[in-house]
Amino acid sequence: MTSGAFDLLHYGHLRLLEEAKKLGGPDSRLVVIVARDETVRRLKGRRPVIPEDQRRAVVEALKTVDEALLGYEDIDMASVIERVKPDVIAVGYDQHRIEGEARRVVEGEGLDIRVIRLERFVNSDLNSSSKIKRKIVEDFIGAS
Repeated sequence: MTSGAFDLLHYGHLRLLEEAKKLGGPDSRLVVIVARDETVRRLKGRRPVIPEDQRRAVVEALKTVDEALLGYEDIDMASVIERVKPDVIAVGYDQHRIEGEARRVVEGEGLDIRVIRLERFVNSDLNSSSKIKRKIVEDFIGAS
């Protein structure tokens, strides 16, 4: 299992999903929790560009992903773990809050679930939604 906003899907997202699936082994299923619009707004200070239902549908359409679900607005990791029952929770390099919450639930309930932080993927200049947005502004809006 992994999670994220997945707004303006990009190469870094694809690598995250591929690596998360590998962690489960050859016959694993990858379930992805897509953050709700309100959760993104609260954590990042702005609403996502793409609405939550569309982000979930795009993520679920990827061949690496077996199922994509919308998360809970209050980041209820215990409920997510109960719902998905993952063997592995893969968190992105910048998902400190999610990692901490996952570890708290797993350790607190004595669950046999591995929580693994993935490395940052640096082989692309456009490996984050923020970088893509900046490039659009610089190349297209700022150039007018």
